[in-house]
Amino acid sequence: MAPTYRALFTAPGSPAFTAAGLLARLPLPMTGIGIITLLSQLYGSYALAGLVSATFVLTYALLSPQLSRLVDLHGQRRVLPVATAISVVGLLMLAASARWQAPVWCLFIAALLAGFMPSISAMVRARWTALYRSQPCLQTAYSLETVFDEVTFILGPPLAVGLSVAVFPEAALLVSASVLALGVTALLLQRATEPGVAAADNLATPSCSVIRLGSVRLLTLLMVCMGIIVGTVDIASVAFAEQLQRPAAASVVLAAYALGSCASGLLFGVLQTNVALHRQLLIGAAATAVTTLPLMLAGSIPALAGAVLMAGLCFAPTMIVAMTLIERLVPEQQVTEGMTWLLAGLNVGVAMGAAGAGRIVDSAGVHAGFALALVAACAVLLVALQASRKLHSQQTAALMTE
Repeated sequence: MAPTYRALFTAPGSPAFTAAGLLARLPLPMTGIGIITLLSQLYGSYALAGLVSATFVLTYALLSPQLSRLVDLHGQRRVLPVATAISVVGLLMLAASARWQAPVWCLFIAALLAGFMPSISAMVRARWTALYRSQPCLQTAYSLETVFDEVTFILGPPLAVGLSVAVFPEAALLVSASVLALGVTALLLQRATEPGVAAADNLATPSCSVIRLGSVRLLTLLMVCMGIIVGTVDIASVAFAEQLQRPAAASVVLAAYALGSCASGLLFGVLQTNVALHRQLLIGAAATAVTTLPLMLAGSIPALAGAVLMAGLCFAPTMIVAMTLIERLVPEQQVTEGMTWLLAGLNVGVAMGAAGAGRIVDSAGVHAGFALALVAACAVLLVALQASRKLHSQQTAALMTE
């Protein structure tokens, strides 16, 4: 397996932009929880903290595809510095507003500005796509990036909480701003691997977003449903551990989910199969639905950790297949935007799942919270079935045309 991944980095500049991208994407998972930790300490309100954090997450989800669309039109080096600067200003403004107990509306404005954070994951995937377009090793590159996403979401939240609690409340946002600026600068210095920008006269529909494509909308909806599962598992697992009076054990459960996703992502990256992508998507969705059911039956921490591990095994491959489909479906000059829609959908789903599971757990108990994950998994299967049919019909029509 290791030689397969080492082969990716034979391309000049690939180690440098990968390292820069890994650093630059860390602020995203740090910021949401950093806002909650900061405001809960200085304002004493989890409700306010949750609303401001949700403002950041939703702004990011709505704006990041638009920023990526601008990147496709004008290039990373022209768009990323402006977007990053606005986001850094927002993070610094949020930290300062909280420190000086500014009016609440200042916090929401700052969160909106912070939401201009670009989708670094999409930027790095676009560089891999430019290097290995239509080559089998592109799936390996997407697998690696999915694992890196998981790693940052494992490391980011505890790092943010540790900084805010052990150093000072604003530390997490200040570090996020610094790391974002440093990481994006390092990425932009790698000019040789930056994807080219198509000439305006080569754009078939320069004014149209790829979200107008039915297949892209279905895949984005699929990511929203998968995000709901992730957000639900996060909240319900913490509540389950607290119910058993073992709150620290929640970290073991969540680590099992990430471990399963990382392991399957790495293995899927070296897998060579002749199964059509639309069938792979359907298989992954069916496996997601089946492996979500045991969450409802877990009665102990080890049982829940095992169930969550199995559920995590299906997450990364399904996401990798969706990304590969986007690379095939959207015009070459709009691939960054297409990937960002999927990543934004995932983030929206995580926020929805966390919010929904929190309310359900409070009112009906932990296992009712896990029921939301099961409902979302069924939705994943239904959306994948529709997407698979649509993709298959498109493929058949293309073959008949040829």
